[in-house]
Amino acid sequence: MENKKGFNPENGKPGMPQNDNPNSNRRFIIYIVILVALIVVSFIDFGGGTNEINWNKFENEMLLNGYVEKVVVVNRERADVYLKPESLDKFNDASRGNSIFSGAAPNFYFTIGDVESFENKLAEAQKDMPKEQRVSVEYKTEHDYLGSIISWILPIVLIIVLWWFVFNRMSGGSGGGQIFNIGKSRAQVFDKERKVKVNFKDVAGLEEAKVEVMEIVDFLKNPDKYTKLGGKIPKGALLVGPPGTGKTLLAKAVAGEADVPFFSLSGSDFVEMFVGVGASRVRDLFRQAKSKAPCIIFIDEIDAIGRARGKTNSFSGNDERENTLNQLLTEMDGFDTNSGVIILAATNRAEILDSALMRAGRFDRQIHLELPDVKEREEIFQVHTKNLKMASSVKIDFLAKQTPGFSGADIANVCNEAALIAARNDKKEIDKQDFLDAVDRIIGGLEKKNKIISETEKRTIAYHEAGHATVSWLLEYANPLLKVTIIPRGKALGAAWYLPEERSITTKEQLLDEMCSTLGGRASEEINFGKVSTGALNDLERVTKQAIAMVSFYGMSSDIGNLSYYNSTDDYGFTKPYSDKTAEKIDADVKAMVEEQYERAKEVLRNNMEGLTQLAETLLEKEVIFSDDLERIFGKRKGENKALDAINEAKEQEKAEAEKQTADAETAPSTDAQGTENIDNANTES
Repeated sequence: MENKKGFNPENGKPGMPQNDNPNSNRRFIIYIVILVALIVVSFIDFGGGTNEINWNKFENEMLLNGYVEKVVVVNRERADVYLKPESLDKFNDASRGNSIFSGAAPNFYFTIGDVESFENKLAEAQKDMPKEQRVSVEYKTEHDYLGSIISWILPIVLIIVLWWFVFNRMSGGSGGGQIFNIGKSRAQVFDKERKVKVNFKDVAGLEEAKVEVMEIVDFLKNPDKYTKLGGKIPKGALLVGPPGTGKTLLAKAVAGEADVPFFSLSGSDFVEMFVGVGASRVRDLFRQAKSKAPCIIFIDEIDAIGRARGKTNSFSGNDERENTLNQLLTEMDGFDTNSGVIILAATNRAEILDSALMRAGRFDRQIHLELPDVKEREEIFQVHTKNLKMASSVKIDFLAKQTPGFSGADIANVCNEAALIAARNDKKEIDKQDFLDAVDRIIGGLEKKNKIISETEKRTIAYHEAGHATVSWLLEYANPLLKVTIIPRGKALGAAWYLPEERSITTKEQLLDEMCSTLGGRASEEINFGKVSTGALNDLERVTKQAIAMVSFYGMSSDIGNLSYYNSTDDYGFTKPYSDKTAEKIDADVKAMVEEQYERAKEVLRNNMEGLTQLAETLLEKEVIFSDDLERIFGKRKGENKALDAINEAKEQEKAEAEKQTADAETAPSTDAQGTENIDNANTES
């Protein structure tokens, strides 16, 4: 398998630098084969396979019958038995071979425990035999030189092999000569021989961002168009946006559209356990880029090495990450400028990057990628549903309106989940309900219909969720409810889906209404059961954070005034930019704000107890209710929400189409019956 990490300037192909001596691997394999052969030879017995016997057989069957010619004690632990030539036929299992190293091989052998004991037993056995027939004993010492050599060499060879393997793996290559290549760049290179198949047509939405990066690509393709006016190509562009908004996809499109070499790597590729490796890889990357200029370098997740210096928890005297960043700053815009090398980088944490990295001359442009709006979501759905087999009832604009706040990656996940759900239910095509189930699956998690919940808990959950739904429906600025369920999903015992209005700024009234609707669940529990439960943990966490942000960040408290204590550069919050007295005021205002909205939620519910009870009982009966049920109980909602109105309009259209199809189906049989009757009459007349 081809190694595609790194870059070899010799041949222009991806991969770590190749081994200059191709025979080194062959030579290493030959050494291994020789070593294995020596080990095998040391354990092979070339003596023909001598059989072992015991003392009784030696004494009773061989020695007393006069068949033994001699006995040789080897290394004071083994006795080799040599039979007389004329006696060999009497023993079928006797060895008759010759040893390569010592000539004639023994016919049998047995192990002796002690030489003196063996001599005594032999003398006792031969005491009644004539002296001329007694067997003499010879002593011989044999040395296993090959085994001794191997026992010394084998550990050394194993250490060398282990050392070679470890350093070869650390260098990322396949040859032992690459031990010192750990400081080489690991960037993947895309050029004419290895192109990316993604282009700008595959990037839905992001029109403004595409314009900026397409201008860079166009500059590389047609430089005269800009240079004749005195313009210079931007040295770098930083893609900033939340996760899943298409930063890496946009970079892939640049790689697919540009006709210049494209170096792609991650910020973590510079990070290594050895000191100086990160800076070395930066130098090697730009050295390769200069040789390929004009070209583009893309660094994904640049915050791995670009974090602001002096604001980390590292107390080491020689911070490897800072050394890598310093080298990157020097290479991007130092004393030696890199003409023709453009830097693209992506991050979702631009606020923590070093100011020296963000300045003009390094990253001339900051391209912000936001979550897609409804029109852009529609375009993204069209891209990801292109290869899906969908039913004709699926409307892309309806799906786009059902997914506010979804990123491009979330939408891709919705399309894939819908296909999996349809396949799980053995459907031939994906319908609208599969997409809605996929949205619910991603937002709330998998349904747990078999989870055991007591009737008391189920009733508490129903009234809790009904409280949320009632307050959110009756307050003008709260997010309108789309769906409520008491079927457990993920970690939640109940869930409510809201359809927030897509807006760029939020007023204090809108925030307070949302806070009040969030507290509606606990307020409903207290009003209906006279006690509260732990089910409101997530609600309380959300309203607390929201109240703190309103008081200390957004200046929405009359006591604190128009002050904001938000610090975008403080990652760890070790210091507070206000006094203890101000902290007490913030705590008091937060508590008062939450309590005020809690009392307001209880007042709304008390004024609509009949509707609340009816809604909760409906939820207990159906387990899932929609906005239609709330409109039937409480009437049309105050305020306007274009997304909700569009969904309701789509539902009305579907209902009208279904009624039309039903009417057509009902009229079709009557026409057939009339035709049949006419035919029968005609036959009768004839």
